[in-house]
Amino acid sequence: MGLFDIFSSQFIDIIEWLDDSNDTLVYRFERHDNAIKNGAKLTVREGQMAVFVSQGQTADVFGPGMYELVTANLPILTDLNHWDHGFSSPFKAEVYFFNMRRFGDLKWGTRNPIMLNDSAFGPLRLRAFGTYEMRIGDPQKLLVQVVGTDGHFTMDEISDRLRNIIVSKFSTSLAAAGIPALELAANYQQLGRFVADELDADFGEYGVKLEDFWVENISFPPRVEEALDKRSSVEMVGDLSRYFQYQQAEALGEAAGADNAMGAGMGAGMGAALGASLAAGMQAASAPAPTMAPAEDPEPVLRATPAEPSAPPPPSLPADLEYHLGIDGEVQGPFDAEAMVDMLQAGQISGETLAWTAGMEGWEPMSDIEELASIMDHLPPPMPTPLPGPAAS
Repeated sequence: MGLFDIFSSQFIDIIEWLDDSNDTLVYRFERHDNAIKNGAKLTVREGQMAVFVSQGQTADVFGPGMYELVTANLPILTDLNHWDHGFSSPFKAEVYFFNMRRFGDLKWGTRNPIMLNDSAFGPLRLRAFGTYEMRIGDPQKLLVQVVGTDGHFTMDEISDRLRNIIVSKFSTSLAAAGIPALELAANYQQLGRFVADELDADFGEYGVKLEDFWVENISFPPRVEEALDKRSSVEMVGDLSRYFQYQQAEALGEAAGADNAMGAGMGAGMGAALGASLAAGMQAASAPAPTMAPAEDPEPVLRATPAEPSAPPPPSLPADLEYHLGIDGEVQGPFDAEAMVDMLQAGQISGETLAWTAGMEGWEPMSDIEELASIMDHLPPPMPTPLPGPAAS
């Protein structure tokens, strides 16, 4: 190296930042005593911006490109230091590089449930989570509001603050959107755009810009999800009587399977037998009644007249009409007319017993159902009050 090269190297200064990390937002260029030579070379790469700070004040801002640092390129810095006729070499200033690329796959989520007053279910506790993307929108504002004098500012140092803003704004936006709870899943995209619009101003206060916002899931409490599953099952079954029969068969199978393998086999056999019985009963109910061929010249049949009148036969209901009864808080049945008469006479049921069959909107007392009016005639009258005995003499 010649004398000229040694002399020149003392005055050549290159200011640049090569980012080898994935989470650095702001990096302060390290220079001893912040001394920068007059005529130094500043290199700002694509996706970067550089901000000069002098005496605690933000000064000149540089976008991508290569600059020679002279008075003409540093007008604000020159004015702050009152360099009317140029500045001597070296001069003191801090240089902060800003990573302007998009930062994606950032997570957000609710630590605590969000309270929502739904029109169908009333008060609900919901949890939600998703992802978002952001980038630096205003380097000077970010430097003043958040970074300060931090020489190596990473995404982790601001993500918690942004996440709290998102959760707070999401709660109010969810209530303001007015989307029914059962329709939230179909409106994730619309809800995401709505929340993003509400977050723009809040993110802008910190000098960052929200690029994209996604809602990935909104979940209900476990008990609400179980209730929804049961409701869906009932709607899929359609016929409530068949649903009760299915539940009884399932209960038998589970009870038998809880003991041992032999019990499981017995439960399966009982379930299969009950299923076959139910299938046969439904087939019999749906089969048309057989027709009787007229007899030719029937001969009269003499019948003996009973000495005493027999009990009136139980009233008849349509062949396929049976009722479920609510007995001791449980659903039992279905029962036909003969069985219900026997239960009335035995005192197991009364006119206040709730009954239901296919086609009814809900449960009603037996005495209020027109088809069961004749059955109520078999209800025994109340016992007479015993008369007092003769007075003792």
